[in-house]
Amino acid sequence: MSDVLTMTGRSVRISARTPDALITALAMPVMLMLVFVYFFGGAIETGGKYVQYVVPGVLVLCAGFGAGNTAMSVANDMRGGIIDRFRSMDVGGTAVLAGHVAASVVRNLAATAVVFGVAAAIGFRPQASVAGWLAAIGVLVGYVVALSWLSAAVGLIAKSPEAAGGFTFFIAFLPYPSSGFVQIDTMPSWLRGFAEHQPLTPVIESMRGLLLGGRVGDAPWLALAWCAGITVVSVAAAGVLFRRRRD
Repeated sequence: MSDVLTMTGRSVRISARTPDALITALAMPVMLMLVFVYFFGGAIETGGKYVQYVVPGVLVLCAGFGAGNTAMSVANDMRGGIIDRFRSMDVGGTAVLAGHVAASVVRNLAATAVVFGVAAAIGFRPQASVAGWLAAIGVLVGYVVALSWLSAAVGLIAKSPEAAGGFTFFIAFLPYPSSGFVQIDTMPSWLRGFAEHQPLTPVIESMRGLLLGGRVGDAPWLALAWCAGITVVSVAAAGVLFRRRRD
């Protein structure tokens, strides 16, 4: 655990030393939220104020941008030779990867706070109880952890940090064909089936219902099941890939 904490501190300091990437990860979701609310919101019917509808999708989008940074950081470590130095100090691969994941969670929580602040300034009004807030935060953290471990595995596959960033484009794109920005029943029939059954839709629906005090049904349990499955598979894959790259 001490190694994990040390590697987490290292990853957070690296993020602080690259302010351009940090600002992009924080500012891009806010800019996209403003674009959707003020450019497109008037033309999209959701049964209420569009800002109330779109904020959960933007929060998931934040995680996608943060995941790209995680993948590139892991790929940079594997390419730069620092892993050999860690091995000489008897620091295991699990600690290194867990440090990147923990730093990703910290970055995403900071981005979430910024998005919530801007959303409140432009009219977002959550109606959640204390239990609803805690449940929504739990779902979001579960998703961020799952996505961060998946991105760490992608960073181990990629041959360069640039390639790792390209691989995560698909992850950042997934919120769009979901219920994040428009209602699924307005989509073409060939796209509707994918949007209804992909993992991000229950995550978004859970947070939307919990934050706005609406009905959520079994969406939170489905979201957590997706997050747990992605995490287990990604951790196992990352362990195998790390050993192969190290050897």
